[in-house]
Amino acid sequence: MGRHPGLLVMLAAALAGGALAAEPRYDVPYVPTPQVVVDEMLRIANVGPGDYVIDLGSGDGRIPVTAAQKFGARGLGVDLDPERVAEGEENARSAGVAERVRFVRRNLFETDIRPATVLTMYLLPSVNLKLRPRLLAELKPGTRIVSHDFDLGEWQPDRKAYLRKNVFLWIVPAQVAGRWRAAIALPAGERGFEIEFRQKFQEIDGVATIDGKHAPVWEPRLSGERISFVIVDYTGAEEASLYFEGTVDGGSMQGEIRRGVGSAQTVIPWRAVRK
Repeated sequence: MGRHPGLLVMLAAALAGGALAAEPRYDVPYVPTPQVVVDEMLRIANVGPGDYVIDLGSGDGRIPVTAAQKFGARGLGVDLDPERVAEGEENARSAGVAERVRFVRRNLFETDIRPATVLTMYLLPSVNLKLRPRLLAELKPGTRIVSHDFDLGEWQPDRKAYLRKNVFLWIVPAQVAGRWRAAIALPAGERGFEIEFRQKFQEIDGVATIDGKHAPVWEPRLSGERISFVIVDYTGAEEASLYFEGTVDGGSMQGEIRRGVGSAQTVIPWRAVRK
């Protein structure tokens, strides 16, 4: 990884004799990421052979090359500088991973990022913020985003490390805000649940009703497409906690409920649809 990429700016410079010439300049300089930071970025993202790593501003290609060489992944490096693209290709050949890594000369804002399972970047804060809406809208829930040095503003990282430099990790959250309905077979009979979630990035809270009666939602957590929360079931002879765990897939979520604890615990399937 290297360049903080951005839009290619053409500046006209006055030369001797009044002639004008245009020289390309990038909005930020090429600054290589130290190899130990590259390693940490890929480690914290838990990169593996099944991953496709897209590096925005790939510079000399060290992140895609390392992802392939040390972690068995495939990768794509994107940079505007043709010299950096050529350097990345040569480094991939030298490392023996050219068949798993490719490099393209392209504006990062025009790059299709949807195939990524891991997206890496070393950009300026303003570029990160400009990219943020696309990251949330276009990347699949569960996609890991890793940034060297600079964060994504109010979108708090899921994890942060410091190894010579800051390394931030985000997991793209599923969109769960809104009302969800479910009919769940509890010991006292089938009950109608309605759950309303509020969401700010991966942070969620909510409130539920069971057959129209208020029931708080406790311990709500969202990580990628995985969701969990707790609702107290008061419909039986004794109150018991319902531990919901499941996955979100567009307009539905489903999984298992563990009702109660210890030897009294039972497992119940559940499925909810967006209202």
